[in-house]
Amino acid sequence: MADTALTAPPRSPLSHAAGRLAAATRTSGGAIRLAELPFLAQLNVRLDAKGPAADAVGLALDLQLPLEPNTVVHAGESAVLWLGPDEWLLLGRPGTQRDLESRIREAAGDEPVSVTDVSAQRTTLLVTGPRARDLLAHGCPLDLHPRAFGAGRCAQTTLGRTQVVLVARDEPRAGFWVLVRSSFAGYLTDWLLDAATEYV
Repeated sequence: MADTALTAPPRSPLSHAAGRLAAATRTSGGAIRLAELPFLAQLNVRLDAKGPAADAVGLALDLQLPLEPNTVVHAGESAVLWLGPDEWLLLGRPGTQRDLESRIREAAGDEPVSVTDVSAQRTTLLVTGPRARDLLAHGCPLDLHPRAFGAGRCAQTTLGRTQVVLVARDEPRAGFWVLVRSSFAGYLTDWLLDAATEYV
């Protein structure tokens, strides 16, 4: 019987748009930078925030799960986003999801925990530059002023009528991550590129 296993390398949802994103970055004269960060490890984690598993998982990941709503905790190449009172999204380097899931489950022991690999569900757009906030404000209902949505904040919101998770990265100049479902990534990229024409 022939081997039917897929051997082709994975393709990101926005591989076809890389050139257009780079062109928009160049023509903006440094005002904005747009790029895809494909294949980030993404794990949805649910557990009792007040139970022993929360501290154990934090130690295993070398970071504490954020308990304040809509905040992000960074450690090395990983980040954990608060999504709800007992729900977080763990982001890590591409290809690390199995290792991260194993560490979480081992740390939790017999405590109830749910870990779901959602890496294929979304891709991530990087939006940086001096006009990044202005660009996002065209289609996001949140107050994106640094006083209201500064570094270390995240939110489940809409951008250009698309459901996203928006993350203000740990330094103001680092800009934003926009996590969008893969099936909507092309539409949102077209929306961003259209909105970015103001800075060309």
